[in-house]
Amino acid sequence: MKIDIQPLDNSYSDQLIDMILNIQQKEFNVPITIEDQPDLKQIESFYTEAGGNFWGAFIDGQLVGSIALVKFDERAGAVRKMFVKKEFRGKELNIAQELLEVLILFCRENGIDAIYLGTVNILKAAIRFYERNHFVQVEKENLPVRFPLMNADNVFYSLIINQTV
Repeated sequence: MKIDIQPLDNSYSDQLIDMILNIQQKEFNVPITIEDQPDLKQIESFYTEAGGNFWGAFIDGQLVGSIALVKFDERAGAVRKMFVKKEFRGKELNIAQELLEVLILFCRENGIDAIYLGTVNILKAAIRFYERNHFVQVEKENLPVRFPLMNADNVFYSLIINQTV
Protein backbone atom coordinates (compact mmCIF):
# COMPACT_ATOMS: atom_id res chain seq x y z
CA MET A 1 0.00 0.00 0.00
CA LYS A 2 1.34 3.37 -1.01
CA ILE A 3 0.86 6.23 1.44
CA ASP A 4 0.37 9.67 -0.07
CA ILE A 5 0.83 12.60 2.33
CA GLN A 6 -0.36 15.97 1.10
CA PRO A 7 -1.34 19.38 2.47
CA LEU A 8 -5.07 19.80 3.06
CA ASP A 9 -7.37 22.76 2.55
CA ASN A 10 -10.99 23.51 3.43
CA SER A 11 -12.27 21.09 0.77
CA TYR A 12 -11.19 18.23 3.07
CA SER A 13 -13.06 19.49 6.15
CA ASP A 14 -15.92 16.98 5.97
CA GLN A 15 -13.59 13.98 5.55
CA LEU A 16 -11.41 15.21 8.43
CA ILE A 17 -14.36 15.85 10.72
CA ASP A 18 -15.75 12.38 9.99
CA MET A 19 -12.42 10.65 10.67
CA ILE A 20 -11.40 12.68 13.73
CA LEU A 21 -14.77 12.68 15.53
CA ASN A 22 -15.07 8.94 14.94
CA ILE A 23 -11.71 8.34 16.63
CA GLN A 24 -12.29 10.84 19.46
CA GLN A 25 -15.87 9.91 20.33
CA LYS A 26 -16.37 6.28 19.35
CA GLU A 27 -12.93 4.81 19.87
CA PHE A 28 -11.67 6.78 22.87
CA ASN A 29 -14.92 8.14 24.37
CA VAL A 30 -13.50 11.66 24.55
CA PRO A 31 -16.47 13.98 25.16
CA ILE A 32 -15.66 16.41 22.35
CA THR A 33 -17.82 17.68 19.50
CA ILE A 34 -17.28 19.54 16.25
CA GLU A 35 -18.40 22.69 18.09
CA ASP A 36 -15.33 22.28 20.32
CA GLN A 37 -13.10 22.16 17.22
CA PRO A 38 -14.17 24.95 14.84
CA ASP A 39 -10.66 24.88 13.32
CA LEU A 40 -11.66 21.76 11.37
CA LYS A 41 -14.05 23.91 9.32
CA GLN A 42 -11.44 26.66 8.81
CA ILE A 43 -8.27 24.81 7.82
CA GLU A 44 -6.89 27.55 5.60
CA SER A 45 -7.50 30.52 7.90
CA PHE A 46 -6.66 28.70 11.15
CA TYR A 47 -3.60 26.74 10.04
CA THR A 48 -2.17 27.73 6.66
CA GLU A 49 -2.57 31.51 6.62
CA ALA A 50 -1.05 31.75 10.11
CA GLY A 51 2.15 30.03 8.94
CA GLY A 52 1.33 26.44 9.86
CA ASN A 53 -0.13 23.65 7.77
CA PHE A 54 -2.46 20.64 7.83
CA TRP A 55 -1.57 17.32 6.19
CA GLY A 56 -3.52 14.21 5.37
CA ALA A 57 -2.32 10.68 4.73
CA PHE A 58 -4.17 8.89 1.94
CA ILE A 59 -4.21 5.28 0.81
CA ASP A 60 -6.00 4.66 -2.48
CA GLY A 61 -7.63 8.08 -2.20
CA GLN A 62 -9.02 7.40 1.30
CA LEU A 63 -8.06 9.76 4.14
CA VAL A 64 -6.51 7.52 6.83
CA GLY A 65 -4.50 9.97 8.94
CA SER A 66 -3.85 13.61 9.74
CA ILE A 67 -1.50 16.00 11.49
CA ALA A 68 -1.52 19.77 11.75
CA LEU A 69 0.76 22.56 12.89
CA VAL A 70 -0.50 25.77 14.46
CA LYS A 71 2.19 28.43 14.38
CA PHE A 72 1.58 30.39 17.57
CA ASP A 73 4.84 32.28 17.88
CA GLU A 74 7.63 33.52 15.61
CA ARG A 75 9.65 30.31 16.05
CA ALA A 76 7.22 27.91 17.76
CA GLY A 77 4.29 25.75 16.77
CA ALA A 78 1.78 23.36 18.25
CA VAL A 79 1.10 19.88 16.90
CA ARG A 80 -2.62 19.31 16.50
CA LYS A 81 -5.02 16.76 15.05
CA MET A 82 -2.60 13.82 14.98
CA PHE A 83 -4.90 10.92 14.13
CA VAL A 84 -4.61 7.64 12.23
CA LYS A 85 -7.58 5.37 11.63
CA LYS A 86 -7.35 2.27 13.82
CA GLU A 87 -7.00 -0.21 10.96
CA PHE A 88 -4.04 1.74 9.53
CA ARG A 89 -2.03 2.15 12.75
CA GLY A 90 1.18 0.38 13.62
CA LYS A 91 4.71 -0.07 12.43
CA GLU A 92 3.79 -1.91 9.21
CA LEU A 93 2.52 1.23 7.50
CA ASN A 94 4.22 3.72 9.85
CA ILE A 95 1.72 6.44 8.93
CA ALA A 96 2.01 8.39 12.21
CA GLN A 97 5.79 8.44 11.88
CA GLU A 98 5.62 9.66 8.28
CA LEU A 99 3.13 12.39 9.20
CA LEU A 100 5.33 13.59 12.07
CA GLU A 101 8.40 13.64 9.82
CA VAL A 102 6.57 15.77 7.23
CA LEU A 103 5.62 18.23 9.99
CA ILE A 104 9.18 18.38 11.38
CA LEU A 105 10.64 18.93 7.90
CA PHE A 106 8.14 21.77 7.38
CA CYS A 107 9.27 23.31 10.69
CA ARG A 108 12.96 23.08 9.72
CA GLU A 109 12.25 24.69 6.34
CA ASN A 110 10.16 27.47 7.89
CA GLY A 111 12.30 28.52 10.86
CA ILE A 112 10.19 26.89 13.56
CA ASP A 113 12.64 25.79 16.27
CA ALA A 114 10.32 24.16 18.81
CA ILE A 115 7.02 22.33 18.71
CA TYR A 116 4.66 21.64 21.57
CA LEU A 117 1.60 19.47 21.94
CA GLY A 118 -1.10 18.55 24.35
CA THR A 119 -2.77 15.17 24.58
CA VAL A 120 -4.97 13.20 26.95
CA ASN A 121 -3.46 10.76 29.45
CA ILE A 122 -5.77 7.93 28.32
CA LEU A 123 -4.08 7.94 24.89
CA LYS A 124 -1.23 5.68 26.03
CA ALA A 125 -0.07 4.67 22.55
CA ALA A 126 0.10 8.31 21.47
CA ILE A 127 2.16 9.19 24.53
CA ARG A 128 4.58 6.31 23.84
CA PHE A 129 4.84 7.45 20.23
CA TYR A 130 5.76 11.03 21.20
CA GLU A 131 8.29 9.84 23.78
CA ARG A 132 9.87 7.48 21.21
CA ASN A 133 10.25 10.53 18.98
CA HIS A 134 12.20 12.46 21.65
CA PHE A 135 9.37 14.68 22.86
CA VAL A 136 9.94 15.71 26.48
CA GLN A 137 7.08 16.09 28.94
CA VAL A 138 6.41 19.68 30.03
CA GLU A 139 4.33 20.86 32.97
CA LYS A 140 1.31 22.89 31.87
CA GLU A 141 2.57 25.98 33.71
CA ASN A 142 5.88 25.81 31.79
CA LEU A 143 4.27 25.95 28.35
CA PRO A 144 4.86 29.09 26.27
CA VAL A 145 2.38 31.82 27.15
CA ARG A 146 0.84 31.82 23.66
CA PHE A 147 0.49 28.01 23.41
CA PRO A 148 -3.09 27.31 22.25
CA LEU A 149 -4.53 25.14 25.03
CA MET A 150 -7.30 22.64 24.31
CA ASN A 151 -9.70 21.94 27.19
CA ALA A 152 -9.42 18.15 27.00
CA ASP A 153 -5.60 18.04 27.10
CA ASN A 154 -3.89 17.15 30.37
CA VAL A 155 -0.40 15.96 29.27
CA PHE A 156 2.01 18.24 27.42
CA TYR A 157 5.21 17.72 25.45
CA SER A 158 7.83 19.72 23.61
CA LEU A 159 10.45 18.94 20.99
CA ILE A 160 13.34 21.23 20.09
CA ILE A 161 13.92 20.97 16.34
CA ASN A 162 16.64 23.51 15.69
CA GLN A 163 19.16 23.95 18.46
CA THR A 164 19.14 27.75 18.22
CA VAL A 165 16.56 27.86 21.02
